[in-house]
Formats: sequence, structure tokens, C-alpha cells
Amino acid sequence: MTAPRDVVVTGLGATTPLGGDAVSTWTAALAGESGARTLENDWAEKYGIPVTFAATIKVKPDEVLARPEIKRMDPSAQYAIIATREAWADAGLAGAEVDGERLGAVVSSGIGGIWTTLDGWDTLRERGARRMLPMTVPMLMPNSPAAYVELEIGARAGAHAMVSACASGAEAIGYGVEMIRNGRADVVVAGGTEATIHPMPIAAFAASRTLSLRNDDPAGASRPYDVDRDGFVVGEGAAVVVLESAEHAAARGARVYARIAGVGLSSDAYHITSPDPEGRGQVAAMRRALENAGATGRDVVHVNAHATSTKVGDLTETASIRSLLGGEADHVLLSATKSMTGHLLGGAGALETLFTVKAVHERLAPPTINVAKPDPELQVPLVRDVPAALPAGDVVALNNSFGFGGHNVALVVTNA
Repeated sequence: MTAPRDVVVTGLGATTPLGGDAVSTWTAALAGESGARTLENDWAEKYGIPVTFAATIKVKPDEVLARPEIKRMDPSAQYAIIATREAWADAGLAGAEVDGERLGAVVSSGIGGIWTTLDGWDTLRERGARRMLPMTVPMLMPNSPAAYVELEIGARAGAHAMVSACASGAEAIGYGVEMIRNGRADVVVAGGTEATIHPMPIAAFAASRTLSLRNDDPAGASRPYDVDRDGFVVGEGAAVVVLESAEHAAARGARVYARIAGVGLSSDAYHITSPDPEGRGQVAAMRRALENAGATGRDVVHVNAHATSTKVGDLTETASIRSLLGGEADHVLLSATKSMTGHLLGGAGALETLFTVKAVHERLAPPTINVAKPDPELQVPLVRDVPAALPAGDVVALNNSFGFGGHNVALVVTNA
């Protein structure tokens, strides 16, 4: 039996509330900036929505994409294409000859083309069937971002879209890793995207009482692990990574950021929205990822937490980390980057994987902001306000992503 191949990250791309590319996004994260801002519309007044802010992307698609591209793609696919073009160029693959039969695309969205879906319904209701756009179905499909990325790069080894709510982006990267490990591809573009800054999903999340209501302080609203946290901040954007087999990357002399060494998946079988309070699924995902990487809890030096800024979810996760690592958790640097980016939903796990890759590559754990009063039940050392240095030598980091439905994904990132 052929041994699974090592998988490395050679390209990074993003468009987020912190910046229009991966570089500016990472720079803003290290500086502890917030991407949350007051919405410039009348949704709150018009529809009675109690939330007036969100973490909106900093650079709009019409600033970087051609008008025909914007017209034929839902915003979720637009964001994915922007991130893909950056990552592809960053990997040194723009203009390069890549065998399409060995090239894959795995790009996920937790909700899909909701702008297209709801705009289409408005058109049908107000103007009738004759005015429906012929591209409506291709634009609203949950696999539309993956399909457009497949077309963009010429991927013929497979194009896939995992749908696991807020774990979707991380699961997409995990699937891309497995495609390469199992010999189905040499290069995979993988990540997640979401475009849900729309009155309906914001109103729906508000109805579920999961959103922060700090309308007078958007930048301070996402505050994981603070005793006064009151919910998450809806975000939008996309992040993708270029994955390659180590052999393929070495053969072309590619710069390598880090290695995705382990993938762990589990499901809670507990509740449609609430995590298992005992954290069994979360522990299982992290344990499986470490086992998959050939690592142990004592190797872990950094965790990028799922940490959405909810009362229950934040502490369940740190309790799970403590349960898995025991006393070794005292030496882990914990970052909760949603404090800056808001919650990108299907794009969150991909962006936080990008952050974890950058943390390992640059030996810097990004900060958690807005923690004025740390929750006394927090069970892992938290990186607050300023970045923290990771140790020299070999490092092992975890990225956690958990989603409604009880989906749990953990990825292990190590230095290459």
C-alpha cells in the first residue's frame, strides 16, 4: 500500500472584513483591528431588525471584478473567485502549466447563494416568471462557488462543495487534503465563502438570539471569552488555500507556508444548534486530527478557536481543549480571531485555517480583542490584544471549526 502523501500550503487568498487580500487581512489581524461596522442601509428601520451592524467586506467586488463576472455570479461566488485569483498567483501558478487531470477545487458555503435566491423570489412575486434571470439556478446553487473556481483554474480532478454550516470551509480544506493524500490530485484549491449580509439572514439570526446587540459599539461587539459577551457578529467574505503534495511543490521550487498534517471530523448527535455540553464531539475531532497527524496533545502550542462570542459555545470549546490536553493546555496559546473578523459562517473555517498557517509560518499567534473582563471559567491561556510569539523548532497548531447541526472539524497545521 502506498503511504499517504504530505500536503503543504503554497498559496493564500482572501477577501474579508479586514482587507481585500490575505496580506492586508493578516496585517490587520496582527494589529488587532475590527472589521465590524454600522450598516449603511435602512434595514433596521424598514424591517424592524434589532441589529444595525455587521462585519462587511472591506473591498467590494465591483472594485476588482469585471461587470460581466458580477452579473453571472452570486456574491458568494464572487468572493471565492477574488480569493482564488490571489491564492493562485501567490502560489506562483498564474500562467504556469498545471495538469487539469491532477487539479481539484473544493470550495464550500454554509448557506449558498442566498442573495440570488431572495432576489429571485422578489422578482417572481413583483414582476412575474417572464422576468426571472436565466442564470438564477446556477447562481444560487450551493456548489456554484466551487464550480466557478473549477472553471477559473481548469480543475478536472474533481470539484466539490461540503455543506456543514460554520464548519464548511474547514471541511473543504480537509477534503482537499484527502484528495492529495489519496493520490486523486497533486494540487487542490480549497476554502470557503459566504455572502449573508442581507436583511433576511440577519433577521433570522437575530430571531434565534445568537447575535450581539451592541449597536452603539460594533467594533467591540464580538468579544469571545469576555464575561459580557452577548452573541456573534455576522460576517462575510472568503478565504482559500492552494494545497499541493510536498513532492509536487518541491519539483517546481514552490515556497511553502506550512503543512496540513492532520484532519479530524466528528458529529455531536446532540442538538441542531447547541453543542454537546460535554464536548464529546469536539474532543473527538481534535483527537482524531492529532492522531491523523501523528502528534499528541503535548505537541500543541497554538489553537485558533472557533469561539464565536456566545455564552455557551465559547466555554464548551475551552473545556473540550482542557479535556483533551489536560495540564498541557496551560502551555497553549489560544486565539479567537472572530473577535476581529466577525463570523464568516461557511467562510470562517477557511479564513481561520489561513490565520493558523500564517501563525505557524511567521511564529506569531494573532490576538483576541475586546476581552475587557476574561470569563473566570476560561480554561486555556488567551492571547489578548497583541500577538504572541510561538516557540522555535517544530510547532503543532490546531484550528477548530464547529457548525450548527453538530458538525466538528479540526485541522492540524505544522511547520513544513
